[in-house]
Amino acid sequence: MFRYQREISIVVAYAVLLAVLAVAAPSFYQADNLRNKLVSSAPLLVAAVGMTLVILARQIDISIGSQMSICGIAAALLAKAGLPMPLVVPATMLIGAGLGAVNGIFVAFFGLPSIVVTLATMVIYREALRWWREGAFVNNLPVGFQWFGQGQSAGQWIVVSVAVVVLIIFAWALRFLAAGRAVYATGSDPDAAWLVGVRPRRVVFSVFTLMGALTGLAAILSFVRFRSADPLTGTGLELEVIAAVVVGGVAISGGRGTLVGVLFGVALLATIEPALTFLGAQAYWTKALQGAIILIAVASDAFDFKRRIPRPAGVACPESAKGVA
Repeated sequence: MFRYQREISIVVAYAVLLAVLAVAAPSFYQADNLRNKLVSSAPLLVAAVGMTLVILARQIDISIGSQMSICGIAAALLAKAGLPMPLVVPATMLIGAGLGAVNGIFVAFFGLPSIVVTLATMVIYREALRWWREGAFVNNLPVGFQWFGQGQSAGQWIVVSVAVVVLIIFAWALRFLAAGRAVYATGSDPDAAWLVGVRPRRVVFSVFTLMGALTGLAAILSFVRFRSADPLTGTGLELEVIAAVVVGGVAISGGRGTLVGVLFGVALLATIEPALTFLGAQAYWTKALQGAIILIAVASDAFDFKRRIPRPAGVACPESAKGVA
């Protein structure tokens, strides 16, 4: 039970939020509103799965928003050029994998800090897209692009179903496959992982590449909802995704966490913004709440990590030696 304490906490918090909305704003539970939030949350869930892999391996990627923008615009241009959707999807995922692989190369094989590398690539990707498109939308997308060429109702269920399938596949892989256990081992202790046959550099490169591919898929799920593609769609996505992952119980220090917790983290964050609106608060508080959630989750993780480290008998903690209570 203690092992899943963070996951249980987020489930309880989400249940409390839903209960408050049921009492204070019952109109929140209108079918159209719930369906729209479910569809709009699907791309976030797919991106969060990719970010979970990266954070479990004790890394971080803040270039995900820029990657999504590039992938989404590339998908729209490919569709407008006449490429059928069964080819647009893998092509976009391949582009995303390439963008993620760039981060993986610098972090895994050059040993650079992931936050520095991804901060640099975030700016590079964003400015390259700005230079390329000059802020212009991709308009007049073919009918076969929006909702995968299906009607809106069927297309919405496709978007949600794809996100659920991705979640199930990766949750199963992390639990039952050797590759999944290698991700946990790398995040827990890279040196110990090496001794048992895991190659941490390969794992780190792989999770960045996989995250890029999943970001490409998330871009598809996001952009097919509209008739035009906005190059700024991915702006700020990194804050939402990281917040969803860490509040879902994935340790920022790596090696601990589940995708079930991430699912509820996504659900909580996706509910906060409309909840503020229905409760009469200003929607711009959403980003502040996301930042606060990240800070609280990271502080909680750091406290839990220190508490779990055994201290040798007879060794006083530094604070005690200084007379600090």
